[in-house]
Amino acid sequence: MGTWETGIRNWLERRAIRRSHQITGPSMNFPELGWREKTLDDPDGGRIVLWPHLPCVRMPPGLRSRRVWDGVAFLLSHNDISSMREEEKQDRESPGVHNEAAMASGTTLGRLVRELEGLDIEGPKIPDPEQIRLLLHADNSRGGLPVFPIEPDLDDIGWSDWLERSADKQVNVTTLLSTLTLGRRWSRTATAAISSIATDDEVGIELGAAAAACAAWWSEEEGVLGEALYAERDMRFASRIRGALADLRDSRVDDEKAQEPILMVPVHQARLPSLEAAISGWPVPESLQKEERK
Repeated sequence: MGTWETGIRNWLERRAIRRSHQITGPSMNFPELGWREKTLDDPDGGRIVLWPHLPCVRMPPGLRSRRVWDGVAFLLSHNDISSMREEEKQDRESPGVHNEAAMASGTTLGRLVRELEGLDIEGPKIPDPEQIRLLLHADNSRGGLPVFPIEPDLDDIGWSDWLERSADKQVNVTTLLSTLTLGRRWSRTATAAISSIATDDEVGIELGAAAAACAAWWSEEEGVLGEALYAERDMRFASRIRGALADLRDSRVDDEKAQEPILMVPVHQARLPSLEAAISGWPVPESLQKEERK
């Protein structure tokens, strides 16, 4: 085992809360947890940039995309984007208020915040600092760049049906897992993720440990859905991402020399591989409305 994996494993063991058994990873396979953007050339024109980041963490400047983009798409709904704006204002007025609320909630997000607080990284911070950074950049650049909500609204019949089926799945699986504690599952999942974390000159052991913790959070949040529901959601999101890029193409000034548009899509690191695979299947673009600025 190399020093990279050993260092992260040692951190996880130091953070383990008074347990006598050794942490051993379960039989689970994580895709590569990479740090660099993936660029997909849409067959209809333009580019989709999938940029991986960690939830609640301000990423090092060397890992940020240097692309000049024409619009940004968030894997969020209209309401989520509005809430993120409001949370950012509240955090400026009362720094740390959302961190404290999360830790008091007893949720997996609260556990993630506690885990990340023990690391020498820029975070944790709620709302997500990288998504806020990109949102504010869109607001303040070139008169305002388009912002696209990729998650459909609740009045979308197909999406509402998916949410109902996913909720049923979560309840059933949660009941089956009731004999296992969150802490034990979390530790086992984080340990299993270590070997999938890509090494990078910009990434030290502390940020690598944060990636392992974020992978555990992601698994707890969404790992109960199963492959069929995941694939269905990823395909719907891929279709809407292509629709956002199509909107950028259609909004260009009619100039043969105009540069092909670039759509930036920030994605939590653990989620990027499945979304990339769905987009690469090039589903039919779905029309959607960009966020309306007041």
